Order: sequence, then C-alpha cells, then structure tokens
Amino acid sequence: ELVPRLDRTTDELAHTLAALDGRFVPPGPSGSPTRGLVNVLPTGRNFYSVDPKAIPSRNAWDVGVALADSLLARHLADTGEYPRSVGLTVWGTSAMRTQGDDIAEVLALIGCRPTWDDRSRRVTGVEVVPLAELGRPRVDVTVRISGFFRDAFPHVVALLDDAVRQVAALAEPHEENFVRAHVAADVAEHGDERRATARIFGSKPGAYGAGLLPLIDARNWRSDADLAEVYAVWGGYAYGRGLDGREARADMERSFARIAVAVKNQDTREHDIVDSDDYFQYHGGMVAMVRHLTGDAPAAYVGDSAMPHDVRTRTLGEETRRVFRARVVNPRWIAAMRRHGYKGAFELAATVDYLFGYDATAGVVDDWMYEQLAAAYVFDPTTREFLSESNPWALRGITERLLEAADRGLWAEPDPATLERLRETYLTSEGDLEDRA
Repeated sequence: ELVPRLDRTTDELAHTLAALDGRFVPPGPSGSPTRGLVNVLPTGRNFYSVDPKAIPSRNAWDVGVALADSLLARHLADTGEYPRSVGLTVWGTSAMRTQGDDIAEVLALIGCRPTWDDRSRRVTGVEVVPLAELGRPRVDVTVRISGFFRDAFPHVVALLDDAVRQVAALAEPHEENFVRAHVAADVAEHGDERRATARIFGSKPGAYGAGLLPLIDARNWRSDADLAEVYAVWGGYAYGRGLDGREARADMERSFARIAVAVKNQDTREHDIVDSDDYFQYHGGMVAMVRHLTGDAPAAYVGDSAMPHDVRTRTLGEETRRVFRARVVNPRWIAAMRRHGYKGAFELAATVDYLFGYDATAGVVDDWMYEQLAAAYVFDPTTREFLSESNPWALRGITERLLEAADRGLWAEPDPATLERLRETYLTSEGDLEDRA
C-alpha cells in the first residue's frame, strides 16, 4: 500500500498546475506521514484537517497516556515524588498532526479518560478514572493554549474544562487529588469557584502568540520580570465554559506559581525546538514566568512522541544538547543551508536567535555551545565567506547575538580571544554593509 502511494509524488506538480488552471483538485486528509498516517499520501491534494469532534482519537489516547506515564516516571526518578502541578503548552498544529496527544496527556494526568461513540469515533465526553485504578495522585495541570488552538478547537477547550471541574468536585483526600486541593485553597482565598477551576489560559480573543519575540528582538528587556510581564499580558485570559477569554491575569499567575514541571511535547522529526521562535516563546516563557513568580525555575521537560511506540521524556537541557549536536552545528546541515543562498543564511541566523531566546527564558545553552556556534558559523572560513556573499545581514545578526549573550552573562565565561574576534567580525560586517548602502 505504501509504495504505490509514494510513487504518486508526481501528483503534486500535476495538481498544482490543475489548480492554477482553475480545475478540480482531489481532496484528502492532512497529517504527518512520519506518525504512520499513510492515508495522507499521495501528497498534492486539497487537504482537509481532522474532525475536531474526534479529538483525542483512540490512538492519540494511547500516546497521551504514554506521555503522561513517561513524564511522571522521569520526575519520580529525578526528584522522588510526583509533581503537584504541571504546565503544558498546547498548539493547534500539533493537535491536527497527532489528533490530540497533548489533550490526552492532560486528561491522563488529572485522572480522566475520553468516551467515544463507536460508530462516528467522535468524543462524547470524559469519565473519571477511580483512584484505585489510577494508582497515583491526580496531578493538577495548567494549559497555555495557542490562539490557533483556541479558534480551531473550542469544544476541546470545553472538554478539558469539564474534566477539571469534575475532578475538582470529587470527594477525595487533598493528598490524592491535587486539583481539588488547589481549587479549595483558591476558593478559600477569593470565594469564586469558577475562577478557582480555570486551568486553560491563552491570548486575548483575536490575538495570537506569546509576545516574547518582539521583546527579544528589540533587546528591550533586563530580567525575568520583563519577560514575565509580557508573557502575562499576552497570555492572561481564561478559557472554558462561560469564560471565553475573560481577563484573568491574577488567576493565571496563581495557577502558574504552583507549576513544578513545564512541558512541551515534540511529535515529529520534521522540525525541532530551535526551528521556530514559538518554542522558546511558549515553553521558555512559561519557565521564565514560574521562575519570576516563585524565585525557582520549574523542571523543564520535552516529551518526545515522534515514534509513538517509543515515547520518552527528556529534560529541556538534554533536548537542547541533542538538537545542537544533531543539527545546529552538524557540518552536513550547515552545508545544506549553504546550498540555499540568502534563505539558507537566514536559517542559520534564525537558529542562533532561537537558541538565544531559549537561553534567555530557560537558561539551557552552555558556554561550550556558544563557543561552537562562533566557531561553526562565524570563524569557519567556508561558512563565513558564504554568509558574507549571500546574506551579510545574517552574519552581522549572528555576531551581534553572540556578543549580546556575552554582555548579558548568558555566555558566562567566554574566551577573551573569541570575543575579540567576534567584535572584529561585527565591525567588519558593519563596514561592508555601509559600503553596500
């Protein structure tokens, strides 16, 4: 079945020409082929996404349970105890690729499971898993959703909200039900049960993103307080039944202050955590927010479900080092970028920016990594010549970002000779750009 579908890759060109000619393009489902979704092949179709009401699917439920179990097992191994509260970043694109791994993990952590209609495979609700069957405490979960997820899956937001409220209402000991314990504490403080059960936060209705990229790009920040302020202003809106984006910064901060573990799941090998600014904005921003509120950084983990049969959890530091060695300073990847001219140079500069952003928010880049970035991107003669000819702005940007990391103390103990070479490169690059102007 697979090989004939792969042989039809020529459909992409034929159907693109048909679309440009105003002719019919056959429809087909979307998804990630690397997740075993053979039905998305052949490509080149007018794709539709998922049935929103079938999220999480039965397969996604199995993966979500594995993600929850892996996360808790890793935290137990690292600390000897279960986390009382987990913060999880949830994106709409991930939900479409996986059909709801992240949603399933939230339900599994708080001790619920979906119910499905056997004929349509649609989710009809949730049911509570008894404590005796669960075999552990119910872990509280705070979710930071993307704007796209909010728009595409409002009923899933309602489903999660229903699950949290069901768990909070259970007559169980607080030490076995952390959701109930936290809700009771908040109700005792302000007396509003609806506010106390809010666990889903996102951008203001009609707004998108976490707001940190412009701040990092403008270099207009000094400390965690600045990062946390922007993260809270952009993400301090509560979602759920009857909430619909209500301003709730105080409730968000109260919930975030309890987060012991900040998680972002990675479901595909097609990109990684320094392939996009969204990773450090959402995940790194959550770490910075908790660190500002509590004075201590939460444990930061990345769940890896790219191979659903082999789910695992790594620390953010472990994942950063893995990606750094496998791609960022991999000579084969750098050589591949050189084949793409101006855009390839841009990708090199963007990778440095995203690494810097993650370090600024979550502190995950070691000094040796900055040294290797300088060696591979700035000092390597071949790459330096490529950047100078194809995109001198990228060379200046890379050099400027590395110098900023040293100025801010993120690059704690740079080699003085390395800094001097970077300064010389920056001045030379500035001069070249002025000559071009």
